[in-house]
Amino acid sequence: MPLYNRRPEPGLSSAQSPSSLPPAALPLSELLARVRQTLSERFVDSYWVVAEIADLTLPRFDGAHCYLTLTDQHTTARGAQLKAQARATIWSQRYQQLSAVFEEQTGLTLRIGLKVMLRVQVKFHEQFGLSLDVLALDPTYTVGDLARLRLETLRKLQDQDLLERQKRLTLPIGVQRVAVISSPTAAGWQDFVQQLQEAPYDFSLTLFPALMQGDDSPASIRAALDAIRRRRDEYDAVVIIRGGGSKTDLLAFDDFGLAAAIGAFPLPVLTGIGHERDEAVVDLTAHTALKTPTAVAAFLIERLARLEAALEGYGLRIRELAQERVQAEGTRLNRLLRHAHLAAQNQLQDQRDALHQRIRQAAATPRAQLRQQELQLVRRRHQLHRAARTSLRHHEQGLRQRGRMLARHFRRLHRRRCEQLLRRQHQLQLAATRLLHRAELRLAQLNAQPTGGTIRLLTPKGQPFTGPLRAGQQVLLRLPDGVVPARIGGQLPLLLS
Repeated sequence: MPLYNRRPEPGLSSAQSPSSLPPAALPLSELLARVRQTLSERFVDSYWVVAEIADLTLPRFDGAHCYLTLTDQHTTARGAQLKAQARATIWSQRYQQLSAVFEEQTGLTLRIGLKVMLRVQVKFHEQFGLSLDVLALDPTYTVGDLARLRLETLRKLQDQDLLERQKRLTLPIGVQRVAVISSPTAAGWQDFVQQLQEAPYDFSLTLFPALMQGDDSPASIRAALDAIRRRRDEYDAVVIIRGGGSKTDLLAFDDFGLAAAIGAFPLPVLTGIGHERDEAVVDLTAHTALKTPTAVAAFLIERLARLEAALEGYGLRIRELAQERVQAEGTRLNRLLRHAHLAAQNQLQDQRDALHQRIRQAAATPRAQLRQQELQLVRRRHQLHRAARTSLRHHEQGLRQRGRMLARHFRRLHRRRCEQLLRRQHQLQLAATRLLHRAELRLAQLNAQPTGGTIRLLTPKGQPFTGPLRAGQQVLLRLPDGVVPARIGGQLPLLLS
């Protein structure tokens, strides 16, 4: 079972049998010839159309034709973008006439992005397809469209307060540190530098290269402004200059983004774009607009000349005022010196009289004070004697009390020491008794041995011992199997026979 039912082709009956023959096919050339004939019969007249130039190929030599691609793009009520496009041709002879009139009345040449009104005739060729032959151009429409775009740009700048913001910035009287935006190869830049070098003043110029014409010019100039913004503390003002050019070359200076960037820039911006008739939009947003680069240089030089003249005038006026002030202050100083001399003499006399009076008072006052001091010394002497005797008694009582305490303490310590000595003596006597008893036991054991040997007492030097024995005396015992050291124990002396 098929997934879908095939719809019958237009012009074929659904009841026609599958075995019927298809209709004869037309050659493509015949079909396109019918289209060309139909268009020729339907669009006999020419028509005025409004379109934007999307692509343009200008004649490269005499006798060549101009080829255009026209587009029309607008937004429908539903918000969709609707676009139409067609090829157009301006034949060589007609192009010479139309371009000259168009440039004379608008000051512009045909370029991509320009919106124009053309009178065209519809043409169709079997090999090249649909095209439009341009019969005429309406310069007034292009001028009006440019004016409309300019008014819209100015209205948006006015709504954002960018037309007057630069005017509210203070331009220094002496502008010497200048950031310049220009093409390094432009003649206007060379004229600007030469004009300033011939001036009697020093200028510090920093060039920020940028494209000064073409579709990429606004973005290039904005990039240069961004580079200056990061170093804005190094400059007094910004100068945008370029040499002269056609009105088409100056359209970049009507760009809204560039004009807004200049209007919102934190430093004063001066322009010298090289036009003589019309003002660009950037001239309206800049702080000061001048016609040419040399005019900008002359403006800067003139401000410094005015500043120098003003400073010289101020210097002369200051010198005059200083001289007048010195004379006035000298007269006032002399007057003050005379008053000070008289006042000093009067004050010296008053001080001399006061000194004499104080001398008289000082002669009587010390005697009275001396008597009072003597009385105080006597009272203090008696007080010291009483205090010394009282303190002595207190110290004696304290010493006696300390002596009694020390005596009691000494007696306790003496009694404790005696007890300790007695205990030690008793312990020593017990130990001596034990040692003597052990020695006697050992002697008895030795005497009881079956060897029948004898024990003799010797001195520590090995000599036979004679005389009485005392407790604690060191002796040597000669045993049958050797000599043994010993100590005599007990309390009573022993006699050795």
